[in-house]
Order: sequence, then C-alpha cells, then structure tokens
Amino acid sequence: MRVLREESVAVVIDIQEKLFPHIAEADLLLENTIKLITGLQILNVPLIVSEQYTKGLGFTIEPLKNIITNYQPIEKVAFSCADHQPFQEKLQETGRKKVIIFGIESHVCVLQTAIDLIEKNYLPIIVTDCVGSRKQNDKKYALKRMLNEGCLLTTYESILFELCRFSGTDLFKQISRLVK
Repeated sequence: MRVLREESVAVVIDIQEKLFPHIAEADLLLENTIKLITGLQILNVPLIVSEQYTKGLGFTIEPLKNIITNYQPIEKVAFSCADHQPFQEKLQETGRKKVIIFGIESHVCVLQTAIDLIEKNYLPIIVTDCVGSRKQNDKKYALKRMLNEGCLLTTYESILFELCRFSGTDLFKQISRLVK
C-alpha cells in the first residue's frame, strides 16, 4: 500500500520538556524527529501536535517548537489523542486517512492513539525511529503490538522518500540533502 502525501497527515505526540530527557536514546530521537518534521513541512504534509497535561509535563521541547510552522498544540489529558474531541475535529478537517505518527511514549500515548485511529478507519503509520519510551523494552513490545493491530511501521527516511515519490525533482533534492 502506497503512502501518498495528499492522503497523509502527521501527528507528533507529547514530546514534552519534563518527559523527554528520560526517554531512551533521546538525542537520536530528537535528531531524527527534527529531520522528519522538516521533511514533512517541505512536502506540505499537515502536522498536528499534541501535548499531554502540560501542567505536569511542560510544553513541546524548544528545538521542535522552533521548527514547526503554525505551532498550535492541542492539550489533552486522555492518553489517546483520538479520545480528545479537539484532536478528532482537527484530524477530520484535514480529510486525510493516513496518519503518520511519532512521539512519546511508544507504549502509552502513541500505542493508544494508533489503536483508536484504526477503530475510526484511519491507517496509522508509525515512524519507528521517531518514537520512544523511557525503557527500550516498552518500545519494543509497543511496536510489536502496533504491527499486530494493523499499523504500518516505517523509518523517517523511508517515509520521506515514499511521500516524495520521484527523484530528480526539487522536493527530492531537498529531502536528499536533509537525510544525509
């Protein structure tokens, strides 16, 4: 199944100040996520940002806030973004059914959002090198469960080139420079 950019929306889940420093391999996750967000914006894929209970977890980390065009996060207290009405409304407004998901934590908010989106007839596409948990084992089993539930798993470089689709274009050149 081909993932096309005109059918896709991206969701960055809860990459927040007080939780992010505790995530396993946080530096690599940040590096990959910056490339992914930058590439998605080059490709004009809409981006929805969620934040879980900002009073306790803080806001989206500065390096991401600084690169996200039209940064307008949706605060939630439900673990699943799909359980939050403002998120559902924003997702429906895009008219897109393929949802590229990345963020933290893999085994809580990312997992529950993905499962709920499947039930609502969306196709979650999990960017495996842009999701994380405090413990690697939690991430490992969350990814296995998401795959078993019907999610597609990919990497940031793979999804960016798939969304780009053709070489030799200006978009391809921008994405190629970004992932090098």
